[in-house]
Amino acid sequence: MLNDPLSNALSKIMNAEKLGKESCNIKNVSSIMKRVLNIMKDNLYVGEFNEIEGSSGNIIKINLLGKINKCGPIKPRYPIKKTDFEKFEKRYLPAKDFGMLVISTTKGVMTHQEAKKRNVGGVLLAYCY
Repeated sequence: MLNDPLSNALSKIMNAEKLGKESCNIKNVSSIMKRVLNIMKDNLYVGEFNEIEGSSGNIIKINLLGKINKCGPIKPRYPIKKTDFEKFEKRYLPAKDFGMLVISTTKGVMTHQEAKKRNVGGVLLAYCY
């Protein structure tokens, strides 16, 4: 049994990107996973995705664009203050203004750039570049 659906989804996306596939299917759908995928779609890391209802559970089919160098979950999910973004950018992203951290805040799931603009902190979920 798999414990973290977001982690499994990001590793499956990463493996499909490395193999050069055009799409991948993900089982065990969660609401946080959908929000993270929406953010990745808005930032043009993945293409369109749609949820297919099946007899054994829902499946998300994601169209890949081939633009992901690396993505993954951040474990443990660190709480982050609005002043500490730079520390985690240095830890998880290769360069300044390259890639994104996905953060769950009280105002919803968003990228670290958007959280800086809104002046809010939250909990780190994932990174992608």
